[in-house]
Amino acid sequence: MAVKFLSFLHKTLTQNPKSKSLYVSYFLNHTLSQDQYDPPFSLTKKPKPKNTTEPKETPDPNNDPKLPVKSDLPFDFRYSYSESNPAIEPIGYREPKRFSPFGPGRLDRKWTGTAAPTQWETDMDKLMEERNRVLGDPLTEEEEAELVERYRHSDCSRQINLGKGGVTHNMLDDIHNHWKRAEAVRIKCLGVPTLDMDNVCFHLEDKSGGKVIYRNINILLLYRGRNYDPENRPVIPLMLWKPYAPIYPKLVKNVADGLTFEETKEMRNRGLNSLPLMKLTRNGVYVNVVDRVRDAFETEEVVRLDCKHVGMSDCKKIGVKLKDLVPCVPILFKDEQIILWRGKRNQELESSTALAQTLDT
Repeated sequence: MAVKFLSFLHKTLTQNPKSKSLYVSYFLNHTLSQDQYDPPFSLTKKPKPKNTTEPKETPDPNNDPKLPVKSDLPFDFRYSYSESNPAIEPIGYREPKRFSPFGPGRLDRKWTGTAAPTQWETDMDKLMEERNRVLGDPLTEEEEAELVERYRHSDCSRQINLGKGGVTHNMLDDIHNHWKRAEAVRIKCLGVPTLDMDNVCFHLEDKSGGKVIYRNINILLLYRGRNYDPENRPVIPLMLWKPYAPIYPKLVKNVADGLTFEETKEMRNRGLNSLPLMKLTRNGVYVNVVDRVRDAFETEEVVRLDCKHVGMSDCKKIGVKLKDLVPCVPILFKDEQIILWRGKRNQELESSTALAQTLDT
């Protein structure tokens, strides 16, 4: 058989080139096998191993014995503590109150749309005694200087960024997580909360139980205390999402209090055509804005703040804070420009002092 095959192959290779294609096609058609497998063996399928393990049951989160979470913290839970005012009641909500940001059935407090209020009264004397015990004896100058030098630099790994949300609820958990391995945490503040750094420091100390040992412009160091025990840290249930902001009353009225419609319109046009007192940047440091506005109101009646690229939402938040801190009256938010009016109180004060001077003479 092999001799015949070799002789046939020799004939096909020694034929005239003009008819070579015919012989090659004949050779391929008669020598190559048409079967899928060559040699004609059938592949055997490997038997699949039998699954003897039973399928695992997925746990139901609603039947978790650890839920709902019970927390002994003595304050109402809010998304932001420093950027919200409990005294101002909203006029509407953008989502139903039953949608708690802590998740369904995960907290033993009821969500009211803006907060989850505590369900028991707090003994303030006992609370302050416990906080003083955790803080322990005050730091000496050498100990404080050592902590400041260790944590105040920008390359510190124990840092938390505080943005326009201010002191948020989940930030408290981040602070205690850093306190597991560090005596202090560095907090870098940016954006709208830097208008009132005293308010930020108050809420950090009040909600976390620590103490601010260093403050430089927008940099804070929050100390945990001498007797802080990470194993006995407070239970802080986390918010699973950011709740929608409720609807509050309108900030800018069509006619400012104490002015007529024409006077209000004139004040707004005068403010838009005046030079800006300051130019604010997005997520900037605004620690000196309040003092600058107060100084400007000694000589000017209307002040304009240029908030280009800041965003209209942040512009309104800045206006709300300046209204209480300066104080003043925001009369216009347009094209990322804030127009502030110093109000009637300065005019009445000037008239009363002038009247007193005339009576003395």
